[in-house]
Amino acid sequence: MSLRGDWSYPTTIRFGAGRIQELGDACTSAGISKPLLVTDRILADLSITERLLGLLAKAGFGKSLFAAVDPNPSDINLEAGILTFKEGDHDGIVALGGGSAIDLGKLIAFMSNQTKPVWDFEDLGDNWRRADPTVIAPIVAVPTTAGTGSEVGRAGVIFNSKDRVKKIIFHPKVLPSIAICDPELTVDMPPSITVGTGMDAFAHCLEAFSSPFYHPMSHGIALEG
Repeated sequence: MSLRGDWSYPTTIRFGAGRIQELGDACTSAGISKPLLVTDRILADLSITERLLGLLAKAGFGKSLFAAVDPNPSDINLEAGILTFKEGDHDGIVALGGGSAIDLGKLIAFMSNQTKPVWDFEDLGDNWRRADPTVIAPIVAVPTTAGTGSEVGRAGVIFNSKDRVKKIIFHPKVLPSIAICDPELTVDMPPSITVGTGMDAFAHCLEAFSSPFYHPMSHGIALEG
């Protein structure tokens, strides 16, 4: 018998084989009526992306795609994504892929209606308080790897093309409303990515277990993997 269930931490997680079929319902539950599907260039050429676009179209949400996502997403990618989001009059994001695509999707949802530049919200001190939380678009995350955990994270990593450094952008509400974790979506990953993302997941567990900032829930999750 395969594992299947719904959890909240606080993102609602719909876990189980075949749960991707619930994508339309997840968008409705998140309050999205016109989603923009964000993924990376490699996934955009694979059948999984067309499958998700088909599910969205079948549910009456249209087929809108943004795939200009580099392996290390940059402010240039972000600006292009925001433009696509606004021009399409979208009101939510479906982020498909690994950490890069999900991070950028989250930041598009976060920044599309902010009035300050993204660097004002770098994860330093209370910078996050500068943002207007009322204009953050809802997000549904669909991870295709088991490594980064971006689908339940409150931050996104983005490359500053001017300073040539990666920066973390944080806000408590840069958090997907729903994550659809369908293990069937990981089956076609190349072995090298399966190994790499598996080690990434293990590293996250080890870090949480070893952290001096103890929390019983993260401790339990670290032990269970």
